[in-house]
Amino acid sequence: MFSIGVHLRSLVHPLDSPWKDYEMRKGFTRKPQRDEPATPGKNYITRSGLERLKDEHRFLLTRERPAVTEVVAWAAGNGDRSENADYQYGKRRLRQIDGRIRFLTKRIEAAEVVDPEARRSGQAATKAFFGATVCYANASGVERTVSIVGTDEIDLDRNHISWVSPLARALMKSSVGDSVVLQLPGGTESLTVLDVRYQRIDVEPFREPPGSEASAKGLPRRR
Repeated sequence: MFSIGVHLRSLVHPLDSPWKDYEMRKGFTRKPQRDEPATPGKNYITRSGLERLKDEHRFLLTRERPAVTEVVAWAAGNGDRSENADYQYGKRRLRQIDGRIRFLTKRIEAAEVVDPEARRSGQAATKAFFGATVCYANASGVERTVSIVGTDEIDLDRNHISWVSPLARALMKSSVGDSVVLQLPGGTESLTVLDVRYQRIDVEPFREPPGSEASAKGLPRRR
């Protein structure tokens, strides 16, 4: 019979664990990088981005944490805790989960939703601000389009960049035809703004990570 201890030990291995792979790829416990800090005060974010944070928070609080807590309780009854790999790993996962829950709670409480599709007038409609989708070209004529989003919504596969990133800072307040200077570690680069528009920005929704304890135990989804 497949035991809960065997399942938990399988998650420890850094190469075989789908959960570990998810953490490495998607940053399940990630906090913003050094150049994209969790800025104090308001956390500017799109509505779909905020929903993703809330969905992850709900999953951790109502499904994953209870599942891991049950494993820890089971492992605690299996002898010396100091030599109990299941117990030690479970306690470590609980600390990671609790840290992530605290982080998400702060980000959600500080959220200031900005709707990219909201009606704008004057300069707000023609200049690049948070929520703008901007097309620009470099000195070689190579074009690229990016959307300026919150620090919790970065997705390079979708060309979603943080509003505090160097590129977004260079593009901020620019209009079509403007030339802006991008500061890079190796120097500077001149960019020409070709288009500024405000449209729907599709943020990838939160999905339960493969290998999570809640999914492995087949716990029902809670709403």
